[in-house]
Amino acid sequence: MAARASILQLITFSVMIFSLLSLSTSLPTESILNAVETLANAGYVVMSLTLQVTSEAVLTSQCRSATVFAPPDYSFARFGQPSLSLLRFHFSPLALSVESLKSLPYGTKVPTLFAGKSLTVTSFSSDDQISLNDVKLSRWPIYDDGSLVIFGIESFFNPAFSSAVQIRNPSFDAGCVAVNDFPKTSSKGFMFGEASETLRARGYSMMASFLDLQLLGFIGQPKLTVFAPVDEVMVNLAGDIPEYSSLFLRHVVPCKLSWIDMVNVNQGTVLQTYLQGFGMNVTKANDLFVVNGVQVTFPDMYYSDWLVVHGLPEVLPLPRTPEHDGSDPDDNGGNEKFPRASIASSKAKP
Repeated sequence: MAARASILQLITFSVMIFSLLSLSTSLPTESILNAVETLANAGYVVMSLTLQVTSEAVLTSQCRSATVFAPPDYSFARFGQPSLSLLRFHFSPLALSVESLKSLPYGTKVPTLFAGKSLTVTSFSSDDQISLNDVKLSRWPIYDDGSLVIFGIESFFNPAFSSAVQIRNPSFDAGCVAVNDFPKTSSKGFMFGEASETLRARGYSMMASFLDLQLLGFIGQPKLTVFAPVDEVMVNLAGDIPEYSSLFLRHVVPCKLSWIDMVNVNQGTVLQTYLQGFGMNVTKANDLFVVNGVQVTFPDMYYSDWLVVHGLPEVLPLPRTPEHDGSDPDDNGGNEKFPRASIASSKAKP
């Protein structure tokens, strides 16, 4: 009976997902239009017009999330219309929440769409105000629909800004993932209600439903990180019920890794997931974090004392099997379908 109930639940889940998903591959036009209207109503008229006119030039078709830092009208009156490069300096390819920005230590780099240029956090987590490049955020947020977030700032950012103060970020505690035995599961579960609500509100309904299905049943309460693909890229996988377990388990790490933890992870670190034998290779490029070739676009979407959720624009792919790539099936000893990765190993020396 229990098995039949689980199957029915999964089928119902598949039907529901088909009704939720769209095929959009970039920031929805509706998001841009709603943001333009909201900016104008909030008194950021010039930035509203600028976003309306330049959004296609600034936001490429690969941008599925973004944060915009909007200067006030009087800054435009004082400095004039910015160049396209300077405008890109006010766009980040990440969807950043207030909580995420406040959690970042002084000196943390925030990537922008201006190639090779990043913003620098110049406030402390204990401060009432958030500042980047010594410019305070004055309205936070003006607009937030999960994929597009807009903050008001006091003036334009200076791309030539540099901080004379060097503060080291706290070192990453590898002990939380240094586990030799693969984590064991049981039929006992616990609630993900608050995290699931956040995921659904942000456009990650399928991963929210996976959490609610209790595909992970734990003894006690572990520390977890979920890398959640956005709904739009899950549509082609929604009906493949036999693959649900693999799909979910390979996006979950048995350790809590916040954005700032990832800042301190060594280049090339491999994190084991709950899909046995499947690891996540963590790399960094231009202050962006990439896992198995997929960029993290919504860091710290949800954060608690035991669970962190990061948003992804793509599904983490499984390695190609020998019959698909023409490789020798006896490679890797011929004993495993996928290379075994330790929960936290690194190609780079600390």
